[in-house]
Amino acid sequence: MNARQLELALRKQRLQMRSEQQREALLAGLGRIESLLEVVDRARDRAQGLREHVPLLTGVALLTLAIRPRLALRMARRAWLGWMLYRRLGRGLEPLIGFLRRFAA
Repeated sequence: MNARQLELALRKQRLQMRSEQQREALLAGLGRIESLLEVVDRARDRAQGLREHVPLLTGVALLTLAIRPRLALRMARRAWLGWMLYRRLGRGLEPLIGFLRRFAA
């Protein structure tokens, strides 16, 4: 083997080693993204589960209202304040919400 072929073989080996390191770094980064996506998927599944059980949730809300009216009033007040906060900040959060909706679909 002449010097030129030896130089090319060494360069090829260095490039293969570097590409292996880059592949490992990419897989490590994807692992973090995958764990985030799993959290988003679980949240979406739970929200879908709540949508499927609306009559049950309504019954629980009415039962809470009948048995513990003060608790129901506190919860309603907090929900109302949350809704108002969402409406005021909603425009500022719209890009994030749109991203999450696209991601969840």
